[in-house]
Amino acid sequence: MNRLRIRHVTGFHYEGEATASYNEARMLPVTGDGQLVLYSNLEISPMSGTHSYVDYWGTRVSSFEILNPHHELSLTATSLIEVRARDTVERGLGWEELAVETSRATEYVEQLAQTPLTRPPQEVVELVREIVAGHDDPCAAARAVCTAVGELIEYMPGVTGVHTTAAEAWDHRKGVCQDITHLAIGALRAVGISARYVSGYLHPRPDAELGVTVAGESHAWVEWYCGQWHGFDPTNLIDIGDRHVIVGRGRDYNDVAPLRGVYAGPSSSKLFVTVEITREA
Repeated sequence: MNRLRIRHVTGFHYEGEATASYNEARMLPVTGDGQLVLYSNLEISPMSGTHSYVDYWGTRVSSFEILNPHHELSLTATSLIEVRARDTVERGLGWEELAVETSRATEYVEQLAQTPLTRPPQEVVELVREIVAGHDDPCAAARAVCTAVGELIEYMPGVTGVHTTAAEAWDHRKGVCQDITHLAIGALRAVGISARYVSGYLHPRPDAELGVTVAGESHAWVEWYCGQWHGFDPTNLIDIGDRHVIVGRGRDYNDVAPLRGVYAGPSSSKLFVTVEITREA
């Protein structure tokens, strides 16, 4: 078990004065799936009243507006979470059983449809079909698919952006966790396996000493359904464990963006982000 304190600061510097802004933040984790939220808080500057709710996908959302002129919008999310190793027991359904079970619930059907961000190129579809042909077990096939994607895409920041599609990342053969996750999700959906996008945090150092604060970042990984939802980190080629903190789930990044909104004011702004993670137990 890990007890992790996470401090996530993000926002926008405006090139001028914004007269108003309307925003949604998805930066606070929820209790469940091997994690217990002991404390969480979101500070917004300039000060603003917030409306909090849980969205369709089960993610905590803070909705707020700022109607006073401002040159910067800053959010600081602080959370303390106990995280335990996730259950990795898999039911081992066959392909026909999985198809029947998946078709019976909206939760699974909705995660079969491709989005513009996840739709894979034909080359990837053909590759995945070859992998799946060698597996009678959908759980094992899903793991093999995500592992192949993680091995074929080199992790490299700066090559892609938040609007980069899975197909574009494949062309580069480079990208960040968001790109690798989109491609893995698209590959799984292409062969009939429901898959969803998970956003959160990953403590980058398994051997971190207690009380030592390290630089982290927002992270993304995939969950597939093969009789139960199973999480896997294709960027690091590991199962989801006690270093992963879940914040949100959805069809792709657009459903779980940490901060999004619109503003009235200058034509451009600059996003800033820092994440600090401290292991406390």
